[in-house]
Amino acid sequence: MTEDDAKAGRISFVRQTAPIDERGRAMYAVTRSIIRALVDQLSIQDLTDLNTERVDITLRQLSVAARLQRDKGMRGDGFEWAIHEAIRGQEPTVVEPILHAMKMASPKSFKGTAVPQSLLFGYERAKYLGFLDAVVGDAAEAAVILPDTRGRPPTFGNWVPVAAQGKAAEPVLGARLLKVWKTDLFLSDEARHRHVAATIKSNAEQLEAGPGLRIGIVPEAHNLPRGVSYHWNKTRTDGLWVVTLADPNGFMGLYNDAYGAVAEAIATLGRHERGNYWSKPSPMGVRIQQQLESYGTRKVVDIEDGLNEAAQQDLVGVEERLVPVDAPPWLHLGKPKQPMILAPKPSFIKLD
Repeated sequence: MTEDDAKAGRISFVRQTAPIDERGRAMYAVTRSIIRALVDQLSIQDLTDLNTERVDITLRQLSVAARLQRDKGMRGDGFEWAIHEAIRGQEPTVVEPILHAMKMASPKSFKGTAVPQSLLFGYERAKYLGFLDAVVGDAAEAAVILPDTRGRPPTFGNWVPVAAQGKAAEPVLGARLLKVWKTDLFLSDEARHRHVAATIKSNAEQLEAGPGLRIGIVPEAHNLPRGVSYHWNKTRTDGLWVVTLADPNGFMGLYNDAYGAVAEAIATLGRHERGNYWSKPSPMGVRIQQQLESYGTRKVVDIEDGLNEAAQQDLVGVEERLVPVDAPPWLHLGKPKQPMILAPKPSFIKLD
């Protein structure tokens, strides 16, 4: 951060005299996604305890509320956001294999698709006011879901609100869409007309197929090489086109490094017990960690903007630039449907 930036109160992750390289640009983008996932996880009780609205929370407050050591699902949530925003930002290492999987899942529907689109779902996010309206509104007016290759495809706007009810919706969803409530992303063509449901897991062993789900996205594993391939479930009744992202030299390596940087910054600002001492971010990750720690008193929305800008910098020797990815309105501004109830004044009964 330059002296002028400091005086103006601006958040800057990149010095103009030292442009970042391709990996650095991508690291900033993934860091932004992980921080948004942390904000996504804040409960109404967290906001009540912190006495703040979601849009006003600082990085230090977010760090205090974070539960990285106890909440093992946080890494997976961050992975979902990172994949979604990588698609929205047109990150080639993610977009290319996912587009290939879409064309394998439905060759006719995506034959002419060049730039896939992504809608973040997850039935647990239906608690946000405006979330379902935003998901349905982002799709085309006559949008459909492609649960399989048979018959007339179901209408997107009719069935997504049903899927948002979670497992309880299965009797209504019927045989073709039975497991669509497990969708993490809806992937579509440029017109957002035809959608396929994708499930994302940061651990390949947890990947599950089911009616309505067409694509799985996981990191590379010892028994699952990088690329796109079809995998049946154990009973061979359902399957998925599985996109396996390269690790450690591909997108998964970037994600793990950025996650380590954010986790270290969260541990410092929130005064949490450190994680595994042998797991540390790279020198590039440490530089991101140190920058985040210096912005502990700043609002998370401002830090996100700074990271978003850092990911768009002109790069030396790089022909493509990422598209900026703004946070969805419901993430910071959409309040939960339940009202925030402040704790009553303590009152003790007489003992005699």
